[in-house]
Amino acid sequence: MSDFRQKALDYHAKPTPGKIKIELSKPATSVSDLALAYSPGVAEPVREIADDPELAYKYTAKGNMVAVISNGTAILGLGNLGPLASKPVMEGKALLFKHFAGIDSIDIEVKHRTTEEFINTVANIADTFGGINLEDIKAPECFEIEQALIQRCKIPVFHDDQHGTAIVTAAGMLNALDIQGKELNESVIVCLGAGAAAVACMELLIKCGAQREKIYMLDRKGVIHTRRDDLTPHKQLFANNTDKRTLEDVMDGADIFVGVSGPDLLPPETLALMAPNPIVFACSNPDPEIKPELAHEVRDDLIMATGRSDYPNQVNNVLCFPFIFRGALDVRASAINDEMKVAAVEAIREVSKMPVPDSVLKASNSTSLTFGKDYIIPKPMDPRLCSKIATTVAQAAIDSGVARLEALPEGYMQDKN
Repeated sequence: MSDFRQKALDYHAKPTPGKIKIELSKPATSVSDLALAYSPGVAEPVREIADDPELAYKYTAKGNMVAVISNGTAILGLGNLGPLASKPVMEGKALLFKHFAGIDSIDIEVKHRTTEEFINTVANIADTFGGINLEDIKAPECFEIEQALIQRCKIPVFHDDQHGTAIVTAAGMLNALDIQGKELNESVIVCLGAGAAAVACMELLIKCGAQREKIYMLDRKGVIHTRRDDLTPHKQLFANNTDKRTLEDVMDGADIFVGVSGPDLLPPETLALMAPNPIVFACSNPDPEIKPELAHEVRDDLIMATGRSDYPNQVNNVLCFPFIFRGALDVRASAINDEMKVAAVEAIREVSKMPVPDSVLKASNSTSLTFGKDYIIPKPMDPRLCSKIATTVAQAAIDSGVARLEALPEGYMQDKN
């Protein structure tokens, strides 16, 4: 057993199994406390909420509680290992919510026979929470599940594997384009992979200005084109009217490569075909589509990002999802819409261009971080992410009409650095 594997197992097992626990927020040390916490005092907020369900935000933990829910059909890069096997990942997500944004979170792993059963289960418990984070659900079912739950629930439902990846990718991509002197609406984009993350990344880039006809998406059978008759509805959105069929065909002269597929699928000779000053986001995790060392040997003019923390420019969902939920919860948003996602993109871009505090340099084992080819995306431990993203997202929720509050609370996020 490797040293790291043993450390990981010990971390999860000792001294207490798991990564999360529940703590009380009110005293319960006296008879008077118990009378208020439970019977008879608890009857008073019960009556208030029965008369006005919105008062659940005032009298319960609903407004700061997110459910992290999975069926275990696409756990990390490990595949369909079942709901219970996904529990360590879901607990990890709950840990990130609490650590980075102060949001209480509980993991829920769902067994089901049909997609409809899963949807019904989640919809039936949704009112308990202020938001729902869907996680590690395979495509194409994840699209149907998320859309059905958005329609049925009155709280934000967010599939992070889709939208968290897309938001961080878009922020880093727009910054990289600025540095490389290119425009998104003029760029040819190759997307290797056609699952949930791939579709969400491309759709958000389109909302940011990319041209759909300049996007070439590939699945295991090659280029997704209009003459194929085996495409799911989400793949059909990216069916390009082209005679190009292979990765080599579409990479010739391309400006951007986005990989959300598997390890070592981008050969160096194919990377060499790209246009001058290319941008490569090789996000397969833990092993990217091409190793950065090899990519830089082939092209000394590229900007590269991966999903790994041991290389520059890590595409990491923790840069956005805790803070998006923070903003959404704080204005009681009913959804996380496109306006809020684009607001998060711009907030991340802004943080990456600010001078980096010494605390972030120390936490990331860096001596210097300056906006440029090796720093297009902020580090996850940057304390400014919470205030900047949460404030921007909350305001976008208000402006777009999905917030129950009409304005940000007075002094919102002023105590955050």
